[in-house]
Amino acid sequence: MRRFAARHSAFGADPQTPRVISRFVLLLASLQLAACSIAMPASHGDDLHVGAEATGSIRKPAPDLARGLEAEDMRRARAALATALDPQGSGERVDWENPQSGAKGVFTPVGQAYPSDGRVCRAFLAEVVTNHNEERLQGTACRDKSAEWTLLDVKPWRKG
Repeated sequence: MRRFAARHSAFGADPQTPRVISRFVLLLASLQLAACSIAMPASHGDDLHVGAEATGSIRKPAPDLARGLEAEDMRRARAALATALDPQGSGERVDWENPQSGAKGVFTPVGQAYPSDGRVCRAFLAEVVTNHNEERLQGTACRDKSAEWTLLDVKPWRKG
C-alpha cells in the first residue's frame, strides 16, 4: 500500500501521468533544438555580411602569383595573364616586363578554356624573374562575369 500511495502522491492519481510528463519533456527539448537551426538572413549593414552570395564554406585567400613582385609588376603581370588566358585570344605565350624594377615574365596558356561554376577557367605555365628571384610556375585562373581573372592555384612547375 505504501508503494501505491507514494506513486500516486508524486505523479497524481492517474497512472498515465509519468508517460505524459516524459512526452512533454521530450517535445519541449525538441522545440529548443529546432530553434537552434533557424537561419536568419543577414542585412547589408551586418558585420557578418560577406557578400551577395554566401556559402557553407570559407574560401581560401587567392594565392600570390610570384614572390617579390612590386605593385606595378603585378599590374603588368595580371594584364599579360588576362591576355594569355583569353579564350578568344591566339593561345600563344604573352611576355611582360617592367623596366623600372627589372621584373619580367611570360605566361603560356595550357589547353582549352573550360567552364566551372559559371566561370571560364584555364590552366597556365609562367616564368617570373625579379632581381632577387626566378620562378617557374603552373596554375589555374578563372574569369567571372566581371571579366576579372582570379588565381585559383599557383605552385612550382614540375615537368611531368
